[in-house]
Amino acid sequence: MESYFELRKNGTTFYTEVLAGVSSFLATSYIIVVNPSVLSQAGMPFSGVLTATVLVSFFSSLMMGLYARNPIMVAPGMGLNAFFTFSAVIGMGITWQVALGAVFWSGIIFLLLSLFNIRALIVQAIPRPLRYAIATGIGLFITLIGFANAGFIVANPATIVGLSPLNPTLLTFLAGLLLTAVLLARGVKGAILFGILFTTLAAYPIGRWWGGETATGIVPLINWQGVFAAPDFSLLLQLDLVNSFQLSVFPVIFAFVFTDMFDSLSTFIGLAEAANLLDEKGEPKHVRNSLTTDAFATTLAGLIGSSPGTAYIESAVGIEAGGRTGLTAVVGAVLFLPFLFLAPLLSVVPAIATAPALVLVGAFMVRPVVKINWLQLDEAIPAFLAMVLIPFTYSITQGIIWGFLSWTALKLAMGKHHEISLALWVINAFAILSLVLA
Repeated sequence: MESYFELRKNGTTFYTEVLAGVSSFLATSYIIVVNPSVLSQAGMPFSGVLTATVLVSFFSSLMMGLYARNPIMVAPGMGLNAFFTFSAVIGMGITWQVALGAVFWSGIIFLLLSLFNIRALIVQAIPRPLRYAIATGIGLFITLIGFANAGFIVANPATIVGLSPLNPTLLTFLAGLLLTAVLLARGVKGAILFGILFTTLAAYPIGRWWGGETATGIVPLINWQGVFAAPDFSLLLQLDLVNSFQLSVFPVIFAFVFTDMFDSLSTFIGLAEAANLLDEKGEPKHVRNSLTTDAFATTLAGLIGSSPGTAYIESAVGIEAGGRTGLTAVVGAVLFLPFLFLAPLLSVVPAIATAPALVLVGAFMVRPVVKINWLQLDEAIPAFLAMVLIPFTYSITQGIIWGFLSWTALKLAMGKHHEISLALWVINAFAILSLVLA
């Protein structure tokens, strides 16, 4: 294990990697129940999607750990599942079986792009200032998600967003945030995991000892008789390969390809830049194997009954906890398996328990922002747009699209067309096409 994962070379230990894997799992485990709740609205059986979600998360994260040897979790992507349900099935009126076929074909395209190293070339074509901006934008995005999950930031018709008034849930979140921050600042191993466990325990009295039944963030009591449930394999191989391979379904396949590609690319780049997971050339480590794993996750999802799999930005929680090798992803993957039978147990960990970790992860994700030359405006402005549009549009893909397009436009206006690579021109063409088809 030491030689395969090169623990000592990467400045980590088995104990640290296990703690990091547990932290990453706790930060991503919400997808086990959230993904079925979204896809079931497309007419798919909840229990079947839950089983598919666990299997995609397990096999894909395991492959990321063993094959790509990166500490990144892979699971069905949020946003992609919403597109699957509300745009493809409900909006376009195609069946969920055809939509699963579209997921499969998009995965095949991913595999071809990865095997011929085209996706790695795309990574290399992304200008470094945009890479730093993407990492920073993802950090801000994760922080926004954490604050929203805690109910700290809420919708406000007058100001778009606003601050929630103090309540039991918010006070519990703030206590967890403070404790986790102190543990991190003091360099305590497993600080994030301890913060999650503390906040979960602190949330238990909400609605019982204080706050009343109307309080949010209540930790439900476990009904031990209903904890165990057999997995449901009813969605296995239910995809429609024939009817999904038609011209009318091409916009759906393209949307899956484009969105998943740039979500995963930006996640790899952002996490690598923030955590210094770079090779001797300054490129993300094992990028080709990582992107092949991501393609495998999407192909597998179509076969067993889920929306596309993708790399998870919440992996930053495990990386901040010290995870530096594929062993982190392996540990996280293994922890998914019991929930084929024990999914109700996840209700014990409320959203506010992982919220402090997500908020604080932003603190190390924004570190690369200092590498941007803010005095060179033809690079600083596109970097700024990419950085702020990721959280402002609640979409990594949109931030990247406008970062690419503004970079190209400004370089052309400044007479620096030689700084725009052929690959970047191709990316721009697909970016514009995605905006037109949206």
